[in-house]
Amino acid sequence: MPLNDKRGVAVTTDNRAALERYETAVELLLGYFVDPLAEIDAALAEDPGFAMGHCFRGGLMAVAAERASEPELRRSLAAAERLAGGANDRERGHIAALRAWADGDLAGAARHWNAVLTGHPRDVFALQMAHMSDFYLGQSRLLRDRIAAVLPAWDEAVPGFNFVLGMHAFGLEEMGEYGRAEATGRRAIELEPRDPWAAHAVAHVMEMQGRLEDGVDWLTGRAESWGRACMFAYHNWWHVALYHLEFGDAGRVLELYDTRIRPRPSRAALETIDATSLLWRLTLRGIDVGNRWRELADTWEALDEDAYYAFNDIHATMAFVADDRPAAVTRTIVALERRAAEQGANADISRDVGLPVARALEAFGAGDYATAVELLRPARHIAYRCGGSHAQRDILGLTAIEAALRGGHGRAARTLAAERTELKPRSPANRLLSARAGAVAA
Repeated sequence: MPLNDKRGVAVTTDNRAALERYETAVELLLGYFVDPLAEIDAALAEDPGFAMGHCFRGGLMAVAAERASEPELRRSLAAAERLAGGANDRERGHIAALRAWADGDLAGAARHWNAVLTGHPRDVFALQMAHMSDFYLGQSRLLRDRIAAVLPAWDEAVPGFNFVLGMHAFGLEEMGEYGRAEATGRRAIELEPRDPWAAHAVAHVMEMQGRLEDGVDWLTGRAESWGRACMFAYHNWWHVALYHLEFGDAGRVLELYDTRIRPRPSRAALETIDATSLLWRLTLRGIDVGNRWRELADTWEALDEDAYYAFNDIHATMAFVADDRPAAVTRTIVALERRAAEQGANADISRDVGLPVARALEAFGAGDYATAVELLRPARHIAYRCGGSHAQRDILGLTAIEAALRGGHGRAARTLAAERTELKPRSPANRLLSARAGAVAA
């Protein structure tokens, strides 16, 4: 007889051991804890016919957002599709979402997960997958509103409520509702101190408000909670490094890079993105990062993303430019050009954002700062389409300002610095950039 999960959602398995393993895997994923893949594999060993187990495994591969995970995504999807006839409608909705994702239609995948949530607002895995889809598509309003739509079905008595609050906090922050975001994130942490996504949402608020001391205290003071057995710890430490970079403490930033953010080489694209963006920020400031670029450029070459996801390609190009690998830069741009000529959401993103930004970075590396500024200025305003957060995409604005400064384009530099200062008036870095811009001849 089919069972219900602990939130009352029906699943088509009568194997309690498999369901318990699945429940554990879901909670590990929501908290970015180790190791949901091992747990779901154990669930599927208990019941190979567990459709939601295969959907969950495929979802893990999908949110990795890298080419290397695609074969396993397709393997799990094929297993789920073979079981679709015996699955319930909700599970078939998950299968349809995974099929859309595998076909490159992330927006379609999000619509399928949203349809699941309409009938089953406590399907927390569908909520997590829709949330991550919105993140990858840069849908700030949906990061907030999709969570708000299901909140009436949740309260503190429902397992996982803290994770739902953490998602809502992040969506509120991305929409600029900083007071509500911080209050919601803090409430989530009260319910579950280990919740790294909620801690991260509050860290974003402090980053955007220029509350540097608060940010350092908030994250480091709770690191023993959110950092234990956490696959997301590197990103929260990245936020700590951003605070110290604003302070101008490059030594501390490099220490965090070596000990917390990139303590060892990693083939995970999401980890490599954060490491790359941090070194690029240091490089923009003229800070010598030693031979660290070599390892990152080697990693991006090995990953061979080949226009799989434009956000990855942008960061790969940074590493190739910084490590003086023109052939790799050219290869990435050619791949983006090929993708841009195709149809679909990823093609549109590659054409409108990925390609002009990659070309701008190539121009920056070649000292053609006028071209870099020309390409980056419009790209910044639509860069949300390639995903990431405001804090992550800020790197494009920083690169545009530095290009204008190095190229002696005073008016552009002053305008760009003024725009950034309006958004983050308490930023010490903005004061320095504005002073430099003011000193450049018009």
